[in-house]
Amino acid sequence: MYLNNHSYYSLRYGTLPVETLVRQAKEKGIQTLALTDINNSMGMVDFVRECRKQGIRPVAGVEFRNGDQLQYVALAINNTGFRELNEMLTQHNLSEEPYPETAPDFEQVYVIYPAGSRKVGQLRGHEFLGVRLSQLARLLNSDLRFKQEKLVLMQPVTFSDEKSWYVHQNLRAIDHNSLLSKLNPDQFALADEFMQPPLRLKAAFALYPGLLKTTEKLLCDCEIDFDFNTIKNKKHFTGNAIDDRELLHKLAYDGLHYRYGHENASARQRVEDELAIIDKLGFSAYFLITWDVIRYSMSRGFYHVGRGSGANSVVAYCLRITDVDPIELDLYFERFLNPKRSSPPDFDIDYSWKERDEVIDYVFKRYGHKHTALLGTISTFRGKSIYRELGKVHGLPKAEIDELVSNPTRYHSLNKITRHIHELAQQIVDFPNQRSIHAGGILISEEPITNYVALDMPPKGFLTTQWDMYVSEELGYEKLDILSQRGIGHIKEAADIIKENRRITIDVHQVQQFKDDPKVKDQLRRAETNGCFYIESPAMRGLLRKLQCDNYLTLVAASSIIRPGVAKSGMMREYIQRFHYPNSFSYIHPVMKEQLQETY
Repeated sequence: MYLNNHSYYSLRYGTLPVETLVRQAKEKGIQTLALTDINNSMGMVDFVRECRKQGIRPVAGVEFRNGDQLQYVALAINNTGFRELNEMLTQHNLSEEPYPETAPDFEQVYVIYPAGSRKVGQLRGHEFLGVRLSQLARLLNSDLRFKQEKLVLMQPVTFSDEKSWYVHQNLRAIDHNSLLSKLNPDQFALADEFMQPPLRLKAAFALYPGLLKTTEKLLCDCEIDFDFNTIKNKKHFTGNAIDDRELLHKLAYDGLHYRYGHENASARQRVEDELAIIDKLGFSAYFLITWDVIRYSMSRGFYHVGRGSGANSVVAYCLRITDVDPIELDLYFERFLNPKRSSPPDFDIDYSWKERDEVIDYVFKRYGHKHTALLGTISTFRGKSIYRELGKVHGLPKAEIDELVSNPTRYHSLNKITRHIHELAQQIVDFPNQRSIHAGGILISEEPITNYVALDMPPKGFLTTQWDMYVSEELGYEKLDILSQRGIGHIKEAADIIKENRRITIDVHQVQQFKDDPKVKDQLRRAETNGCFYIESPAMRGLLRKLQCDNYLTLVAASSIIRPGVAKSGMMREYIQRFHYPNSFSYIHPVMKEQLQETY
């Protein structure tokens, strides 16, 4: 009977976290529950997980609206139906056209129109009319009572009680950028949209057993589930696992000769060990796809920096994904990839802000728009923004809003209105507010991404998932991070100027030449690092002078100990002392010396 339920992912409308919605259903003995958030499917993975945890059958749906006008509620019969709904949402976000008054002729979806919006004779086989409690009196004298096979009980759930109804009204006023007192009745839900006990609903509709039977049939026909145990990334780069493995091995050994020459036995052994783990865990395609992106960008003359835990991999170094030698720096591959790692690995690749979008565009074209998407992120109501929004809703003058925002904990006690706003703010803190784009995460999927979520089309111009990186990880996606860094653009511009003026070509990816350059070492010692990403702040330059830093390892250590927590604890001062006087302290155990002597 619970065909039309909103979580707080119905942005600036619903008030129930998914966990709360499912828990309330469990407490009332509800065995099957549908989630039908408004114009999105961003909460569905959380919903399915929570339902499984509570022993409730989950049903996936969407409530389609144009503005405040309800068009219809659609329920997916199965995962195929869920994909149909996501494709419709995605197409709408691409075209920006209103949803049609009549739903498409879905294959695996039931459609429920609000009672009174059309005649029974207009309904197709998979379409029904939904009747809510407030429409019962009208039903008694309507010819619809003779067409109960086409009627279902559709009592919406939006909030927990009358108190949260008021929270809902405030959210609607925020959404409409309106004073609370100016909201029209059709802009917010009726006060009865809370979860009624099943027996009460059945008693209310006792005169319409056919309607109840139809409702139960729809719920019995529908169910959604997700596989949380398998990797969802594109499985193969070449088309099959054997060819992927052979190609990765060839590229790795070619890169081994490029990076280490032909006689480095320890590097060869490290490559062999890493390849065995990569093959065992099924990550050959992931490495090859990343290599493919790097290959394209280098063919275009773009500079990149591979960083993060991926820099621990010698294979990544040999594929030129990264330019840091893990053997020289004693970096452990297992930190990047191992069978017991709880979170999936990912590569972080930085490009110039001028070139990043072209690289992303290549990824979309190379791997297909149905299988590629940027990762979304969800902005929540937090901090000062809550007080500013609620201040406007309750008609506070701008000066009072500014004062409230600047010091909410002090100002809320001054008068009744601001106390009230402060109490409301505590109730909506961390509620989802709007969808946005992750800093750089990209998914490249084996299946169409709409199997799992609808996609948005932000102004950036690339399809973006409605859920965030935490949901993607839970489903089994490993993202590729393609980020922008202004400093890389400056480096490229400098290299281009040198090439034009002095006819000298500089390969910035040959890191070793810079590490050995005496002029670079001298500049480091004198802390001449203005304009150098990460090491140009006054505090960092002061630290470099104190250390007389002239090598890469000391620079890495300095970039770690400059952090506020380390400096405030006194460890930075102690490091400087030990750096200059390495015999001024002793290790409490030989193992500590073995593991930590590089940084004293």
